[in-house]
Amino acid sequence: MSALSTKLSSTFGKSIVKIVRSSCSNYCTAPLKETHIMLQKTCRDFAENELKPNASKFDRKHLYPAEQIKKMGELGLMAMSVPEQYGGSGLDYLSYAIAMEEISRGCASAGVIMSVNNSLYLGPVLAFGNSKQKEEFITPFTSGNKVGCFALSEPGNGSDAGAASTNAQQKGNSWILNGTKSWITNGYESEATVVFATTDKKKKHKGISAFLLNKPIKGLSLGKKEDKLGIRGSSTCNLIFEDCEIPSDSILGEPGFGFKIAMMTLDAGRIGIASQALGIAQAAFDCAIEYSSKRLAFGQPICKLQAIQQKLADMATRIEASRLLIWKSAVLKDEKKPFSKEAAMGKLFASETATYVAHQAIQILGGMGYVSDMPAERHYRDARITEIYEGTSEIQRLVIAANVLKEYGY
Repeated sequence: MSALSTKLSSTFGKSIVKIVRSSCSNYCTAPLKETHIMLQKTCRDFAENELKPNASKFDRKHLYPAEQIKKMGELGLMAMSVPEQYGGSGLDYLSYAIAMEEISRGCASAGVIMSVNNSLYLGPVLAFGNSKQKEEFITPFTSGNKVGCFALSEPGNGSDAGAASTNAQQKGNSWILNGTKSWITNGYESEATVVFATTDKKKKHKGISAFLLNKPIKGLSLGKKEDKLGIRGSSTCNLIFEDCEIPSDSILGEPGFGFKIAMMTLDAGRIGIASQALGIAQAAFDCAIEYSSKRLAFGQPICKLQAIQQKLADMATRIEASRLLIWKSAVLKDEKKPFSKEAAMGKLFASETATYVAHQAIQILGGMGYVSDMPAERHYRDARITEIYEGTSEIQRLVIAANVLKEYGY
């Protein structure tokens, strides 16, 4: 039994793994089952006690929450969908979405660190790695002591993931990597990466391959830590490859499978980022509710004023709609059904909801929302990136439209 299963079992007296693996096809139209509620409560308690009190410090000082990430690993949150045989929790993707929301509600930086390790790093290794690669690149990365990263973006390719200028050339029993990867979350703390490089330029996106390598390694250097608007507790930097030599068996999957691996990974990753955005939105809403119930104006709490109630109603509705979209995409993935459209919908709607709710929270708090004494301004800054990374809102709309047109036969 995994650490998360043991924790939940000892706390609530039932085995989380046995019941969470049961059918969950009706979660989007009915309340969560008891085991998911147990998981939600455990993650919420952890976030309240370990993350929320420290989130401002992590943000202000650009501190990586190392101690909290290790505790999340002990709970089983850093490898939720990884089978127990590799040290993971062996839970479903709905569980992952629920946990991601609660962790991000406490600290958005911890949320993105958790998301990258679960979705972008462990996800493709689990799906495409051979047994040797799984032992080397999964098992040590499930406990929170080590985290991985995902190196796809480049300075010049932006949303065009198929335009990888980083290249890999075969030389004897080795591959030689050259190029620069940008905007790499966990870049400084990670001890392994999935990196995408062109192995056959003539084939364009079909000539991209994925590689696994440990860090540090000769020929790989790190750029400066980016000074970001939000999620400042997670590091973001360039990975710079200069004649970086890796073994020939470092390739993940087959040569030329890289673009496919990247797209499949991002589909699943969007569920995690959507859940992060939802957690940020919920945290901003919590802040608005608490403040408006205590702030007096015209002889009553401002939450009694119709103008404020209209804002709260819109905020609550968008949050709940986001949650249901995310859960639906997670359930579809668990049932091994197509989920690309739903994941894109969830990511699009939840990220724009996070920005909207955080904006409205500041409006409700007025001047207090604009100062760092209150968390509202941090939620506003953290929310903005969710509309950009792992596919911009513009890309999500293209994905959704393409799937809708396909469904209609066009």
